[in-house]
Parts: sequence; structure tokens; C-alpha cells
Amino acid sequence: MRVRFDKLEKLRSSGIDAFPVGRPPSHTVAQALAADHQASVSVSGRIMRIRNYGGVLFAQLRDWSGEMQVLLDNSRLDQGCAADFNAATDLGDLVEMTGHMGASKTGTPSLIVSGWRLIGKCLRPLPNKWKGLLDPEARVRTRYLDLAVNAESRALITARSSVLRAVRETLFAKGFVEVETPILQQLHGGATARPFVTHINTYSMDLFLRIAPELYLKRLCVGGVERVFELGRAFRNEGVDFSHNPEFTLLEAYQAHADYLEWIDGCRELIQNAAQAANGAPIAMRPRTDKGSDGTRHHLEPVDISGIWPVRTVHDAISEALGERIDADTGLTTLRKLCDAAGVPYRTQWDAGAVVLELYEHLVECRTEQPTFYIDFPTSVSPLTRPHRSKRGVAERWDLVAWGIELGTAYSELTDPVEQRRRLQEQSLLAAGGDPEAMELDEDFLQAMEYAMPPTGGLGMGIDRVVMLITGRSIRETLPFPLAKPH
Repeated sequence: MRVRFDKLEKLRSSGIDAFPVGRPPSHTVAQALAADHQASVSVSGRIMRIRNYGGVLFAQLRDWSGEMQVLLDNSRLDQGCAADFNAATDLGDLVEMTGHMGASKTGTPSLIVSGWRLIGKCLRPLPNKWKGLLDPEARVRTRYLDLAVNAESRALITARSSVLRAVRETLFAKGFVEVETPILQQLHGGATARPFVTHINTYSMDLFLRIAPELYLKRLCVGGVERVFELGRAFRNEGVDFSHNPEFTLLEAYQAHADYLEWIDGCRELIQNAAQAANGAPIAMRPRTDKGSDGTRHHLEPVDISGIWPVRTVHDAISEALGERIDADTGLTTLRKLCDAAGVPYRTQWDAGAVVLELYEHLVECRTEQPTFYIDFPTSVSPLTRPHRSKRGVAERWDLVAWGIELGTAYSELTDPVEQRRRLQEQSLLAAGGDPEAMELDEDFLQAMEYAMPPTGGLGMGIDRVVMLITGRSIRETLPFPLAKPH
């Protein structure tokens, strides 16, 4: 670093500003490479490599769009711009270069430089050009450096942006309105999860970071917003692993005069459109590990996710996994015996619905490969969902699962305010009994429901997990800045 600081001091003593005001280049690197031979261009980017062949310098210049070769011949540089490029610059410096497009003697498309300007002095050396930045934890902690040197990380940022854009465009095309609801909430609800707690000094009151926007979006449904969605951050004070981050991006969408079955096609379309936008085709990337004589090889396998996805009931899927038939009428004692036989843990205070959910998570969800909708969950574990219109003991709810991970869920929303009050009272009793994940009784929400909410289908989808599906990466890789423990 000392050498770089010395160069900076020499530049300053020569009257050269190493951090000047910017001006827009005429082309990105990708545009310059596509330009006509002899076209005049100006590009800006980071120097990734320098090779000195006497009076001619070759450098690799990278911007967000790509990387190109630039050729600096002292005999071609403009008068006044002939400061020794090799002496003034280092790998990682940001430069602006002007010239015309041409080719090297080997035929490599190159920018023939007529003038250049330093626009940002890099005072710390970049990682080794051959090994790069490989340590996963270092890549998370120094994402700026990871993006500067790793093309795959830049591709993930672009893919995530493409997914977000595709989701919004798909919903806008269907007439949905995007809204923003409070992140700081006086009560936590809309999902069963442990919230983060903060404090507002002005009112001397504790607040919660939202675990879901659901109850506020439903208030808007009562007010007549018939197609509404929010795409934003949610927070859950839970574990951190391959598919969980305490801060995550959540889509919730509600459509009046619809039900949970309506959202099967809607959710599939959202994900397929997102895959098309990110990968150029409706494909997802499945992580694979192959073991051979030459060691273990990790790679990504493209999987076609076009077409219709399977739909199965929860009880049918569990029955197949157990090899024994269960349904919504199967008693708690029988379910516990089945858990014992299958090695599935449960708590003695759980009802039959909670035990069924545990069987589903251990025997079905984690073993699911291709995208599959599992429908009709037990009513007791679906407190915001309407009971099934024709099946006793189950609710009109589905979960979408792929690669063993839940991607989203949808409900035929419970619109009966009397039944909703009863269920939230049950949840509030659990909360009073010490359950940190139980929902609190939201009297304002219940009052809104009493003004009548239309029959509504609601969708919740984890955007981070959709990006995982489409790119084949872990949640920490798909987030620009996932939570990292302090050093």
C-alpha cells in the first residue's frame, strides 16, 4: 500500500487530481466492443491487468458490462496525456480512456488509446489475479471487492435485479397496485415468527420490525384496493443458514374475488417469467455434487421449469412417504405413533394439525425436488386461512416447494371477522403463555374486517429463495449484504 500512497502523492504534487469530477463515457465496454471498426469511443472502468511490451502497453479494462483490451502506444497518445501510464497507475485503478476501436496484431478487438485520465486511485491491492477472492466469508464481508474481481458475483446482482423487475412487471400487467406499508409496527402479526424489537423514544414505546405486511395489506383490501402487492423487506429473529437470513425480501399480493387455486397459475407464471428474465429461458439451476476418482466436483445443472407443476394434497404426500394412509380425521395418538416410527420429533402440547405439519416438513418438504404445490393444510396451523369449502379439518392453503425449500404460500383468505377474532384470540393466548412466535390480537385489524373484506386470494413468496432457485446459489450469495457475525 505504501507504494500506492507514494504514487498518489506524486500525482498530487504534479497537480493531477486522482479523484476528479466524473463525466459520462460515450460507450460501455460492451457497446465499444460492438462498435464499428475505427469508431471513436470513450470508456471508463477498472484496470484488471497491465502488460508492458516496451513502447506499447496492453491493459484489460472492466466495467459492469464486460471487459476489453486497451492498447496504449506512446506514439499515438495525445500531447499532454503522455504521463507515464505504467508509472502512474496500478491494478485496480479507475481510468477514463478515449480513442478509436481497432485490433491488436493478433486480431483481438482493442481500444487504440489516444488519451486517458485517472478517475480513481486504488490504494489497496486487489486479490491475486489467479486465485481471486475465494473464501466465502471474505466475499460476504467485502462484497465491494467480491464484485470488483468475481464475474459470477456481478452476474448474481444482475440476476436478482432481473427477478425483481420481472415480478413487478408481471403483476403490473395484471392490474395490480404496488404499495408500501409500515415496517415499524406496534403489534407483530401476519405470520408466526419471532420478531425483532426496537424502541421509539418520542412515545416511550416498544415497536416491532414487521415479520410480514399481511394485516396492513388486508386493510387495503377492505378499503377497496382489489389487486394490491408489496415487495419489500421483512424481519424475523430466527436462525441463519443456507436458506434463511433474518432480513429478507418478501412479496405479498392479494386479489379480490379469487381464491388459493387462482394463485397456483399466478405464482408459477411469476417464477417462470423471473427465470426467463434472469436466465433467458424458463430454467432453474440445481446445485449438484459428483464424486469421482479425481475428487468431488460441484456444478450447476439447468432444469426446465416450464409447463404445469404438480399439485398434491398434504395428507396424500405424507401418506405416500409413510406407506400408511392418513387424512384430516386421523387421531392424535395415531399420528404420534407414526412420528415415533418415522423418527420425527414432536411436542406433547401439539395438536393433530401441528403434528401433521411436522411430518410434512420432515418427510415431504425436504425431499421434494421439482417445483410442487402442496395444498390443503390442517386448519389449526393456518390461522389466517379460510376453512376448506368442502373438506373438513383442512384449510384452503398451499405451499410451493422446490429443491427441498419452501418458496411461497397462498391462501383463500379468511374474511369472516367473527372466526378471525376467535383464531387470533387463540394465538394471543399462546403469546401470553410464552410462545414468542404466536401472533398478537390486533384489534384495529379486526375492526377493519368487520366492515367486510371481499373474498380474496393471497400470495406470499420469498424473493431471495426464488433467486436461489433460479441461480442455484445459497441465500448468502444472492444477497448483496447478508448478515455476517462480527469479527
